[in-house]
Amino acid sequence: MSLNFLATRFTCTWPWSTLVMLCDGRIVCGCADPYGHRVLGDARVAGISEIWKDTTISALRADLNAGGSKFCGDCPLKLPLKSDPAPVRSLDVARLPSRMYIECTAACNISCTEACCAPETGITKTRQTGMLDFDLFKRVVDEAGSDLGRIDFFNYGEAFLHKRAIEMCEYIKSRFPHIYLYTSTNGLMFTEDSARRLARSGIDEVTFSIDGASQGTYEKYRQRGRFDIAIRNLRAMADEKQRLRRDLPVLNWRYILFTWNDSDEEMDRARKLAMEIGIDRLSWEITDHPENAYSRRFTPGTPAFESIRQEIWDTSNLGNAIPGATPRARIEVKQLFRPRPLKARAAARVMIKTQVENACKRPFPAQATYGRRLVRLGAQLCDENGNVLERDFARAWLPDTIEPGERMTVPIQIVAPKVPGRYALKFDLVSEGIDWFEACGSPTTVKELVVK
Repeated sequence: MSLNFLATRFTCTWPWSTLVMLCDGRIVCGCADPYGHRVLGDARVAGISEIWKDTTISALRADLNAGGSKFCGDCPLKLPLKSDPAPVRSLDVARLPSRMYIECTAACNISCTEACCAPETGITKTRQTGMLDFDLFKRVVDEAGSDLGRIDFFNYGEAFLHKRAIEMCEYIKSRFPHIYLYTSTNGLMFTEDSARRLARSGIDEVTFSIDGASQGTYEKYRQRGRFDIAIRNLRAMADEKQRLRRDLPVLNWRYILFTWNDSDEEMDRARKLAMEIGIDRLSWEITDHPENAYSRRFTPGTPAFESIRQEIWDTSNLGNAIPGATPRARIEVKQLFRPRPLKARAAARVMIKTQVENACKRPFPAQATYGRRLVRLGAQLCDENGNVLERDFARAWLPDTIEPGERMTVPIQIVAPKVPGRYALKFDLVSEGIDWFEACGSPTTVKELVVK
């Protein structure tokens, strides 16, 4: 096909992994389609496997392998290409997607300033039904669940306006406990009891969107919202999790920075409240809208932005604005003699002894539910100039949870490369399924490796 109609060439990964179900049952491509313009199929009349292999999405994949598609329109999820050839992915895809977004409703109980999903935009009129049919929901989950690794239980609107939303979460986790279930909410539709019920549902991660640390700042964006109710429900979930002594759900507080809530005083108030409640993560979000409201103080590239960079939601998956909660470790490679290159024969197994120190105020868990978020020591294989050749080169279990300030000996076994030469090993900790500690500023340790 000719791509002359495209202003720029682009690619995208979504059609190879993810489908989004709107509350009326239509399936769209990508989570950045608020008004349902890019429809791939309809789950009310076709199975998910049929839609996943249908000509519409198959043609889209072929177009993207050639460098772009008219189908994508103005979708912001596109990944621009320069002069390089478009990455070619197999058109022989898996039987079903590995991830789905499920939208319970496009309606919302509040109005966020100039948001595309605010009730005033008429978004609910673009849906053929107001609430997701429960039987349709079950049919889709039953068909796709065994192949799904993750369900994002939200899209546009407030998911928990649906009277059976928590029941849906319970259904997913009871039928397919392997699925990582994540949701994002404004937190206002719960009672204290229902917030506790969601905490017990088995859901893996919940993000509360609360943009301020007091009613006056919060309601300027979350119009008609109640700060005290959102915090009460976040507190109830944290308390229920602690009462049951569970490591799930992970509880996040995401705070969008605007001109009216980006002062040191307001942000410090949020830090103290997050610490007092006992949640897992507080993160700032940087936006560029509304035009007259987004934070100029924390514009990317400014010193203020750099001062909180590791605390920003999209910077890494581990950065945290709660004091002492961002992972920090110091790793020492133990050698009998003075520092020198590590040596090994090609393809030989080598045991390396390290000492790991927890330099933050949160423990490094050696065990975690479903294996996600447990901490392990990793060794990345690099060339002699430090370029990573194999990121998951070796892993080692922590002998036990490492408490704040504690040091622990952690041996790690590597298998030397088959090709002789000079390499480097970069040692870092990794929160499995989430991120490497280096991504949020934790120092790594690099040792030269000579392979004979």
